[in-house]
Amino acid sequence: MATPRVCVLRAPGTNCDRETAFAFETAGAQAERVHLFRILEKPELLSDFQTLCIPGGFSYGDDVGAGVVFASQLRTQLAEVIGEFLQKDTLVLGICNGFQVLLKAGILPGGAGEWTNRDQTERQSTLTWNANGRYTDLWVNLKSCSEKNVFLKGVDTLESPIAHAEGRFIVKDESVIADWEANGQIALRYCDESGKTSKEILDYPVNPNGSLQNIAGLGDPTGRILGLMPHPERFLFATHHPQWTRKNLTGEGAGMQLFRNAVEYFG
Repeated sequence: MATPRVCVLRAPGTNCDRETAFAFETAGAQAERVHLFRILEKPELLSDFQTLCIPGGFSYGDDVGAGVVFASQLRTQLAEVIGEFLQKDTLVLGICNGFQVLLKAGILPGGAGEWTNRDQTERQSTLTWNANGRYTDLWVNLKSCSEKNVFLKGVDTLESPIAHAEGRFIVKDESVIADWEANGQIALRYCDESGKTSKEILDYPVNPNGSLQNIAGLGDPTGRILGLMPHPERFLFATHHPQWTRKNLTGEGAGMQLFRNAVEYFG
């Protein structure tokens, strides 16, 4: 099969698009950084890609809330083309600000099914201010909790850096989490160094933002969409880790597997 094409969709304020495109290219994809305004002018461009990635960064300066403006443009001006993209055998990845966008646009948690009824569906979850009330930048441990998510194939635990102020995952009604878990949609949880996690909120810094049930990533029912707060594109090689010499790390970093999985899905 031809090399899969990835649209790394950036908006004013996005600042992780180059690193994310590099990650996909290193994994074997053909990645293109596409400005949102190009898609607004010519929405059919999105049909040229097999994967849509919304990278981290501060889109529109997060002036009215993290990811809100970007999400609004997807939900309104690009509603039709996004709906068509989700209905196909495609992948969607949202990292940090991208995760915020996916949630606030209504792409997660329900994927294509929820998108079809987005005007009638009440948003069940969001990402809000960290429990410590400030921007937090550190490395965390993550436990993969979904066997169906394409991006997490073969992943058990991984380390990854986080850098955000609005990363605390909350829901309107906690009962929905049981349904998501049964569907394999709870993708990642914060865990300790041994890989141990729980549904009780772990203490800082293990859970860096106070997310409900330590949730760090969420998928859709098909497993083809993933949103996560940590930055896997910042741990592509062992030398990216701040303790790579102390831990005797070599070769690829743990984050690379997510991008390889996305490429291999189309193999």
